[in-house]
Amino acid sequence: MITIYSTPTCVYCNNVKEYLTKNNIQYQEIDVSLDEKELEKMVAISGQMGVPVIDIDGDVVVGFDKEKIDELLKLKP
Repeated sequence: MITIYSTPTCVYCNNVKEYLTKNNIQYQEIDVSLDEKELEKMVAISGQMGVPVIDIDGDVVVGFDKEKIDELLKLKP
């Protein structure tokens, strides 16, 4: 299960979503600008307010760290 905590104006969030879509990987998106409880959850798991925060089966990636995402999803470069 992949969850992306994002906001509508975040360029890196959109880049992550485009990258996952291009690789046919499904994800759940949570807009933390609309949901304070989810924002608090995101801060609790990541330790920060910045987006995107990507939760990949319990592994947390902060920002669009393509190498880390590829490693966790076993995507070949």
